[in-house]
Amino acid sequence: MICMIVRILWCLLILCLPLSLSGCWSSKEIEDLGLVVGVSLDLEKEGSVPWDEGQEAEYLKGKRITITNQFVTSETTGGITKEGKSQQKAYKNVSETGDAILPTLRNMLLKFDKRAFAEHSKVIVIGEDLARNLSMQQILDFFIREQEIRPSGLLLIAKNRASKVLETNEPNEIPAFQLVEMTKGHKRTTKIFPPMTLTKIVGKLHSESSFLLQNVIPDNGNVKFAGAAVIGGKSKKLRGFLTEKELEGLTWITGEGKGGLVKDLDEETGQPFVYEILSMKSKIKPYVKGNNISFDIKIESEGRIAEHWDFTEELQKNKFLKRAEKSVEKEVERLVKNVLEKIQKEYQADVSGFGNKLRIEYPRVWEKKKKDWDQTFSEVPINCEVKLTIKDYGTSSN
Repeated sequence: MICMIVRILWCLLILCLPLSLSGCWSSKEIEDLGLVVGVSLDLEKEGSVPWDEGQEAEYLKGKRITITNQFVTSETTGGITKEGKSQQKAYKNVSETGDAILPTLRNMLLKFDKRAFAEHSKVIVIGEDLARNLSMQQILDFFIREQEIRPSGLLLIAKNRASKVLETNEPNEIPAFQLVEMTKGHKRTTKIFPPMTLTKIVGKLHSESSFLLQNVIPDNGNVKFAGAAVIGGKSKKLRGFLTEKELEGLTWITGEGKGGLVKDLDEETGQPFVYEILSMKSKIKPYVKGNNISFDIKIESEGRIAEHWDFTEELQKNKFLKRAEKSVEKEVERLVKNVLEKIQKEYQADVSGFGNKLRIEYPRVWEKKKKDWDQTFSEVPINCEVKLTIKDYGTSSN
């Protein structure tokens, strides 16, 4: 990761060198740049952050936000030894507090001697309190408008304080880059939500549909993905969180999983086994009868037995496989039922695309229902059918 940053800095140096040779007044020396690779935003409680005498009193009447920029500079990468070890952190976090995004960022100039360069920004982390009190439209307005901000930047919600997520105990790690790499794991597990970027969220905000953002938490000096945050369609504010298990159930509903595991117990032997997902697809079918709306979900998957602890079953593979298929089907149905209960009854938020299916197949009905769709969604019956096929039993040396 550090080598990547060094390469970026050298590329910028090469780009800036011709400008300095030609005497251009707007040249940027590499030593003067601070690459912004990550940003966190947190809501401050009244009186929790002291203010300078030079600030106006009315400046503090509204909600105050602490912004933390994670910088990589020539100094943070300069301490790397030949063995690839660093004598200091590979990043520098700088924080400032204010009541609007851009003025607060400009005030960082008063405490940081580098010119912020945000075109390599990778991630924006929003704290829980801020997401509950301000809408995503308000929080992200500056970042969506700012041309220097990369539109492919990743958006995350942090349970509790977002700035904690941009810290690590590992001297050679850059937390912002680590978060981006972790999102790539969604291809191998149903517990990670597909990446949500600034580009994607613009459509969500305009459509007023509820959606999810990946939740991240500090974990003993590192970070961990822990379920997802539910953002309401109308309010555009945080409604609550889904657990990792609930996110698994939602992934089965949408059929967007690229891989993952289902752990279960064999009813006859009491021994655990693991079903590995090789493929997954889901079809959501809406039905309209008079004023009544309902949905059917048909889920299909092919997979393999990736782990099985009872070796006495080796001579009865076919019998076990049929039993295992039915058992995993029931487990998937349970996961789906649990998350539907959460998003329908507790959060009243359609974060799984049911409304979009209704819009496509019954556009006139959708036009009548879209204004209060989340409320309607909370009351519609949803049936689920799961069909799994185990294609590969795996091999064993026993």
